[in-house]
Amino acid sequence: MVHQAVVLSDEGVLLAVRGELRGWELPGGGAEGGERGEQAVAREVREETGIEVRVERLVARFERTGFRPHTACIYRCSRAGGRLRPSVETPRVAWFAPDRIPDTLFPWYREPLRLALAPAADPVQRTEHQGPVSILRGMAIDLRMRWCEDGAGMQERERR
Repeated sequence: MVHQAVVLSDEGVLLAVRGELRGWELPGGGAEGGERGEQAVAREVREETGIEVRVERLVARFERTGFRPHTACIYRCSRAGGRLRPSVETPRVAWFAPDRIPDTLFPWYREPLRLALAPAADPVQRTEHQGPVSILRGMAIDLRMRWCEDGAGMQERERR
């Protein structure tokens, strides 16, 4: 099970790029020891980005089948402190305005992000199949990020 965060602050939405598959994504990871989901997501965000979070609510639970089958629990979180910094796992971290999310965000994060930005509701349970089209879209984003010298994707470069 993976626990991922949509972290919101006055600076926007926090996204990260991992070293192995390059594309913007939500920070997060797996639980350790006897951690509950909320504890795991807060620890993972801190380790990956330097940001301390307050977990507000569970937004969704995605059962993903096909390529890399897993369950992802998505939490809406608010920034509670810390200083933004990259890590070994996530060499790029940045804040983005909710209406300026880079098009190099992996497509499987768009729906969780949309749900977290919507008014509070009961958690959503979804099943999502990640077949060849998802794989090809992810590969295209990875190649595009590798092609861009700074790895930011076109939209981030345009903002500067």
